[in-house]
Formats: sequence, C-alpha cells, structure tokens
Amino acid sequence: MEPCSSARHEEVPENRSMSTPVPAEIHNQKYVSLATYRKNGVAVQTPVWFAEENEKLYVMTRADSGKVKRIRANAVVKVAPSTIRGKITGHEFPARAHVLPEQDWARARQLIRAKYWLARLPFMAGPKNVYVEISF
Repeated sequence: MEPCSSARHEEVPENRSMSTPVPAEIHNQKYVSLATYRKNGVAVQTPVWFAEENEKLYVMTRADSGKVKRIRANAVVKVAPSTIRGKITGHEFPARAHVLPEQDWARARQLIRAKYWLARLPFMAGPKNVYVEISF
C-alpha cells in the first residue's frame, strides 16, 4: 500500500463524458486489482471480478465493503491486471469509479454472470451486493 499524492487525484479528468477505451492490457483478463484510496491517501488493492462493455468496467461487490465506502468518498481508483490473489501482472491505469444506482444493476449483473459462472449461483448475488462502474 502506498500513499497517494494529490497529483494522482488529477490523473483522471472529472468529465466522464469523454471516456477513453479500456486499456488493451485489461482485455481478456479474468481478474483486475482495484486500488481505492483511504482518506489518508493510502491505496488499498483488492482483486475483483469484472465485466466490460462500452469502454467501462463493471464490478460486483458488497454494499458494506470497504471499497464501496472508499469509492463513495473518493472516485479516483487504479486498475491493473492481476492474479486471483491480487498480484499485479501489468501496468496500473488511473480511472474513476462510482456505485451505480439500483436501476442500472441489471445490465452489470448480466455482464458479470455471462463471464463468471460462479456469479450465477444464488448465494453470490445476494441482496447486499451493489455494482460499481469504472471509467478510464
């Protein structure tokens, strides 16, 4: 975990209407490491499942998870290809994340279930899950 300087918070523009493509290094990966930032600037990296559509990534996670709390406080994140255990295997890419409103969950859920068969099991899609959208 590393401190996040204020300069890092300026790497991804606030204007998300000008999305850039998902980095090629992320395509066809099974897992990515999602780095979210604590209030003190320390990065917390978590390996996550993700799905991709229209230049965005979608992640399913529990609503009460630390990463959701950190994303709500600071939308700046970094994404890197990783192993299931979170070992980063490529470059980190700056991005912005936000928790999707409930009416947008269906498409994100469908994309994740299409990629990961385990996500189709009833206990994996519990009532405490939310979906996060990541833009580059």
